[in-house]
Amino acid sequence: MNGFHILYTNDLHSHLEQTPKIFSLVRRFQEQWSREGRKSLLFDIGDHMDRARMETEGTDGQVNGAILQTTGYDAVTLGNNELLTFSREELRMAYTDRSFDVISSNVFDRGTMDQPSWLKPWKVFQMDHFRVGVVAATVSYPQVYELMGWDVLDPFQCLERAVNQLQSSVDMIIVLSHLGFHQDQQLAQKVNGIDLIIGAHTHHILEEALKIGETWIVAAGKFGQFVGEVSVEIDPEQRKVCRIAGRCLQVDEEKEAPEMLQLLNKYRQQADQNLSVPVAELDRSLQINWLNESPFGNLLADGLRTWVGAEIALVNSGQLLNSLPMGKVTKKNIHASCPHPINPVMLRMTGKGIRKTLEESLLDEYRKREIYGLGFRGKILGSMAISGFTIYFDPKREPYKRIETIQIGDRILRDDDEIEVATIDMFLFGSCYLEMKKGKLIQMYLPEFLRDLIIAQLSFPSALEECYRSRWIGINR
Repeated sequence: MNGFHILYTNDLHSHLEQTPKIFSLVRRFQEQWSREGRKSLLFDIGDHMDRARMETEGTDGQVNGAILQTTGYDAVTLGNNELLTFSREELRMAYTDRSFDVISSNVFDRGTMDQPSWLKPWKVFQMDHFRVGVVAATVSYPQVYELMGWDVLDPFQCLERAVNQLQSSVDMIIVLSHLGFHQDQQLAQKVNGIDLIIGAHTHHILEEALKIGETWIVAAGKFGQFVGEVSVEIDPEQRKVCRIAGRCLQVDEEKEAPEMLQLLNKYRQQADQNLSVPVAELDRSLQINWLNESPFGNLLADGLRTWVGAEIALVNSGQLLNSLPMGKVTKKNIHASCPHPINPVMLRMTGKGIRKTLEESLLDEYRKREIYGLGFRGKILGSMAISGFTIYFDPKREPYKRIETIQIGDRILRDDDEIEVATIDMFLFGSCYLEMKKGKLIQMYLPEFLRDLIIAQLSFPSALEECYRSRWIGINR
């Protein structure tokens, strides 16, 4: 053997409609290489799961585990989506008793600092007489991971330790990196002994392999649009890598594999059944309007304030993708309206920062802003839904001077006041509202999602009456 091949996927985010085509592409290449007497490996580099997808939400990721198993993956690693949106028990159920290995060199149980039985720090693959060591790492958000029971340690230190331990017993080292392109470049510069980094997390695509020092870097975009392919040429006598070539294979023209379509249909029916549980009965519809105040947006804000226990709440109406009709409401309805893996937080903000944020929310450049990432699975930011206070404003005034009064209970909000605000983690990480990003974080709430808050709020008899009460009061001078 003078070489072998690697196929890989990354950042699928439960775009399950791509998996029947991915299955066909993988089988086609593997069969061709088998006829030529060449071996191959198949990896996934994390964020395969995304709870925005009904089948993933309704099976707690079981459908993703089954897809990885049926497609024949050799090893997978964990993305931030897996670690931040699934409980440890849900991940155990999705990954236990699978034919593939789950690898991470920097993820540990917070209570014991051991790894669960379904997770390995590395794996060595025997490619004839050539030994390939595979290590992996996930991007570190320690403050958030801790709430989910994980310690995700410094990836550079953990990978360097793993490489040093493996280096003398293998002929090649591969990193499955859910760290992002910038960190992959730093990793190639700082950690010696890595031959290949297969990247993910920042959804970047490399049409050809990039070489930094002695390390090659590859990546294949997002959402299953491509399957990455790596050709590794080796010197069998010196037992070392001679050359690595990478490319991205388009999936769209592939035929859909019947066995994968059948598997998806099975889990779709299971998820539909699991999510058909009624959670409320509405005597009127709950409408959402992204550009103006609406009852569903108010209900979400009320639920956020109640859950967190803050004095007021702020949340963008774009979190709600559609209205809820009158009648029976199920978990599936709520998930369709609010699929985002976004969590509540409590901040402490100044009155001045709150006022500026609310003024910005009246501007079309904010309300109509298209948002990508940060857990958001909607279209535009939308207007600001509020709870716990009333705003008197004149929409005809010039920007940043439209709000006349912000009234909280029987007092007027002053610029030097400090207020506890219930809001969402998306505002901590992005550039939507900079004053909110500057707020002091008091607490994050995991694993609750906004849809959990909606279900809880709908259980209160007065919730519907309250959400129809106007909070934004227009005035004319």
